[in-house]
Amino acid sequence: MIAALRPHDGGRYVDGTLGGAGHAEAILQASAPTGWLGGGDRDGAAIAAAASRLAPFAGRWELWRGTFAELPQWITSASVDGVLLDLGVSSPQLDQPARGFSFQHDGPLDMRMDDRQTLTAAEVVNTTGEETLANIFWELGEERQSRKLARGIVRQRDRARIETTAQLAAMIEQMAPRRGQRIHPATRVFQALRMHVNDEAGLVQRGLPAVASLLRPGGRLAVITFHSLEARLVKQFGDSTAKAEPATMRWVNRKVIKPSEAELTENPRSRSACLRVLEKC
Repeated sequence: MIAALRPHDGGRYVDGTLGGAGHAEAILQASAPTGWLGGGDRDGAAIAAAASRLAPFAGRWELWRGTFAELPQWITSASVDGVLLDLGVSSPQLDQPARGFSFQHDGPLDMRMDDRQTLTAAEVVNTTGEETLANIFWELGEERQSRKLARGIVRQRDRARIETTAQLAAMIEQMAPRRGQRIHPATRVFQALRMHVNDEAGLVQRGLPAVASLLRPGGRLAVITFHSLEARLVKQFGDSTAKAEPATMRWVNRKVIKPSEAELTENPRSRSACLRVLEKC
């Protein structure tokens, strides 16, 4: 990421998905002593954690609570040298059972990245029609047994409301036994529910042109994706802007950059990470 964005003294950068602020910290270190960073996240807990972590760089950053599609509200167009987007769920969100993102620990079926919104995963699971539920599982999770699982969920909720991550995961495992597979059978359903609750695909479609507008000529956009739907949206955006007349962006790395073996050892969750880089024309 640092090699892609090339942070330098006096540069201006944006981290549109702060998360644990590890990327933001690295950008500020690499752009010392006067580089500036604007950071955004829709998760209030991420904003608070980032402010604490970035305290040593006081005076060189500003933070806003909101999605990366909303960044043009705070940052002038054509004014920054680099933008980073690290899509999907963050480790702090996964590791807190009360947030309901993971079935590794039991918790409420929540999955909201922004707790100010009303829609939760429990609401989706317990009120969405069977056909729509199946479409969510197929389109956002690429779940091959989407219709079977949606049908089973509707039957179960008719008997009793589904409220927790463990409840839903156990139900899915019963309907689609693991049979020695490494990946838990509930993985794709949980991904699909999370993406639907947080409108992640829609955000990528709205957000990529929004953050690209912040870049000055020669500025770079680095996007980290974790599954094929996100990756496809990034490639479509990159191809359309690179082929436009006139072109507004050009590919620096359309071919994906994968984590090294050293990073995989240190951070196993990076195994699905794919980095692509574009430059403003």
